[in-house]
Amino acid sequence: MHRDRGPVEGRTVKRLALAATAVAVLVTGCATQASDNSPTGRPSSGDRSRPSATPQPDRTTKAPGAAAGTLLVADFGADTVSFVDPDEGVVDSVRAGHAPYGLVVGDDGRAWVATAEGVAVIDTKTREREALVPYETDNLGPVTDGEYRGGGMGIALAPDGEHVYVGVNVPGGNGTLETVDTRTLKVTDTADVGRRPFDVDVSRDGREVYATDHDSFDVTVLDTDSGDTRRIEVAPYGTEGGLGSWLKPHYAAVRPSDGKLLFPFEGEKLVVLDPDTGRSTIERMTADTHQHGVTITPDGTLLAVGTGPIDPAEDEGPSLTVRTKDGKEKVIPLDGPHEDVAVSADGRTAYVTGGFTRDGYWNGITVVDLGSGDTRRLAAGERPLGIAVL
Repeated sequence: MHRDRGPVEGRTVKRLALAATAVAVLVTGCATQASDNSPTGRPSSGDRSRPSATPQPDRTTKAPGAAAGTLLVADFGADTVSFVDPDEGVVDSVRAGHAPYGLVVGDDGRAWVATAEGVAVIDTKTREREALVPYETDNLGPVTDGEYRGGGMGIALAPDGEHVYVGVNVPGGNGTLETVDTRTLKVTDTADVGRRPFDVDVSRDGREVYATDHDSFDVTVLDTDSGDTRRIEVAPYGTEGGLGSWLKPHYAAVRPSDGKLLFPFEGEKLVVLDPDTGRSTIERMTADTHQHGVTITPDGTLLAVGTGPIDPAEDEGPSLTVRTKDGKEKVIPLDGPHEDVAVSADGRTAYVTGGFTRDGYWNGITVVDLGSGDTRRLAAGERPLGIAVL
């Protein structure tokens, strides 16, 4: 059961947990960097080579097509994306590129996948990789695994489908936001953003792009006409924890009704940010758990993934928060950590990936009946992170 806790007490508990973590190990993210050396990880593949953006069909099986409602997941623990039947599990996998993170699917059936090597272009109808678009950003280091690897993280598609925007992590420094022309498959622009762009979103009219900069406690706003950028702090608990803080923005959702950005924090606070003015308000949340992935439905229902407690003695476990536009919440417990979430076309079912950027991930998806709150586990891919419903 959720325990009501005031913002001061909650903040104090989490900062105490942070202080203990910081003493034990040098950190640069949500916690330690152990996930880079997880048992399922692979050693570095050496110096980065710039892949060509020429067509490169590459697939593991030959079953063409994808039925409506099929799930596409990025296998962060492999080099593939997997096609997943919501009832049966994986039906096909296609090589995308090393350590794929986020993905997005356009109306034309092409999926755009942020990997360590470049942006993979997957034809979801033929189940083939059409191209791998190399990044223009320098200093990405060797192609490797883990949450802190160089390369693409968040990714989004313009409403008109003409451009893809990918947040590129530069290990140890500020990242970039690269713009890819979806017709020419070329990078047409690169803009500076903050550290580790976990998520990328686009405004309803396509005039602005938002990169959620995890390690710099802010969001970068890109004007797609002028190319100008500005950064807005998103730090309801403050920034004094620095790189070792857990209390950073992870993922955002653009509210359909007014274009404001929604950032859940710790199952305690929802930051509602107006990107035009830079001003924000805070609404109370009830899950009391560390939160990562979010999505929002056309009617304004927000879904937020709770990965688990910072302090198990004080915080609640993994969950999925379903928050209506009037602020009413249903908190559905989940078994084990999860990372991202997508919703079926009819709005009745949520699919929550078990990959998780930290330790404790698992190879599957939790299928959630949003009406009853019932859940079931579905084996799917290798450490699945990004997810979309075809």
